[in-house]
Amino acid sequence: MTDQSTDSRPLRVAIIGAGPAGIYAADALMKSDTEVSIDLFERMPAPFGLIRYGVAPDHPRIKGIITALHKVLDKDHVRLLGNIDYGNDITLDDMRRFYDAVIFSTGANADRALDIPGVDLEGSYGAADFVSWYDGHPDVPRTWPLEAEKVAVLGVGNVALDVARVLAKTGDELLPTEIPANVYEGLKANKALEVHVFGRRGPAQAKFTPLELRELDHSPTIEVIVDPEDIEYDEGSEAARRNSKIVDMVANTLQDWAIRDPGTRPHKLFLHFFESPTEILGEDGKVVGLRTERTELDGTGNVRGTGKFRDWPVQSVYRAVGYLSQNVHELPFDDQAGTVPNEAGRVLDDAGNHVSATYVTGWIKRGPVGLIGHTKGDANETVACLLDDRPNFAGAAEPDEHAIIDFLEGKGIPFTTWDGWYRLDAHERSLGEPEGRERIKVVEREDMLRASEPHKA
Repeated sequence: MTDQSTDSRPLRVAIIGAGPAGIYAADALMKSDTEVSIDLFERMPAPFGLIRYGVAPDHPRIKGIITALHKVLDKDHVRLLGNIDYGNDITLDDMRRFYDAVIFSTGANADRALDIPGVDLEGSYGAADFVSWYDGHPDVPRTWPLEAEKVAVLGVGNVALDVARVLAKTGDELLPTEIPANVYEGLKANKALEVHVFGRRGPAQAKFTPLELRELDHSPTIEVIVDPEDIEYDEGSEAARRNSKIVDMVANTLQDWAIRDPGTRPHKLFLHFFESPTEILGEDGKVVGLRTERTELDGTGNVRGTGKFRDWPVQSVYRAVGYLSQNVHELPFDDQAGTVPNEAGRVLDDAGNHVSATYVTGWIKRGPVGLIGHTKGDANETVACLLDDRPNFAGAAEPDEHAIIDFLEGKGIPFTTWDGWYRLDAHERSLGEPEGRERIKVVEREDMLRASEPHKA
């Protein structure tokens, strides 16, 4: 039954997760013909999700996306409510009380499992954890063990490149970025001299983007090395190159590196193809090597094992084989896919029926694939479904915009706001100014809250 009151007032929508996916959803709602009132809930005291805590600090171009996201959050129809942990501070029943519809855009911040022997050895790390550390995430340890002189990175996507590049660069190279003091001190003491990146398939199957790949070669301290024997294509690989300019650009860059004479830069970064990790080797509970099986193309662009194995002497292994979303409180969840079951963004229950007024967008909707900009199409699809469904919404019991504020104040939750982000942003910039840096990121949650001056009861 339709709640007629939803037709006579702005549509109240809650979005859980203030990363790019959530902000794009807010933007799509505001660009519709529907009068809307949106609250963006974020677990961290600061917005921007993956952009702030998942992108390498030496990627200013990608971080420039924040400028576009800023313009969305500057609009009057959307509020930011930060430092609120969905599932603990607020529940789905609470959301239904204050909002006509809820969109979940909680992203993916855990590491996908790699099922090979030795993954639990000391010195075996998930890439997501390392990224969180060097990006100054408040919920991870402040130190990182960087004792290994030879390091393996498993995976051939942009996250693997970020991890490899940060491991191969010097701390001083990264100092001009926003990295906090604890990250700089850790990277300055980094002992890595060789970084080996391993891919199971060939150059035409690598998931790098051309710009991110070429950036590896820009560092004055990193010598990128590709084995000429790894430059191999079958019919499926050649078809992939013909059908994708991006694939062809990546392949051409790798070919150029394979045929050049090695240089004298002190840190060596090896890109290995046709090497499938089969075991992380250990002694006394610590990583001492990586075993790979040589693979070969089968004609379709896929590979098969050759039965030839090689052991690589490394002292740490970083697994960059994909991100995984975590279970969302009170929603059905597909543990294998790492997504909330949905149809075009409409959440489905265990029987395959639409869960009323409940939606997903971004990586929690389709899995952690594609670039940041791809989440915009996700958001448009989800929002179109939400607006189509509006006549069937039960309607919020307490849709007044201040009702949620009263609720949060009543629970004593110190929440941050968009004005608070401006204060934190100014504080971080002021920290960087004496050193000629754009900003220095604040790490401690309490320090972030102090700078943001959170709203308190």
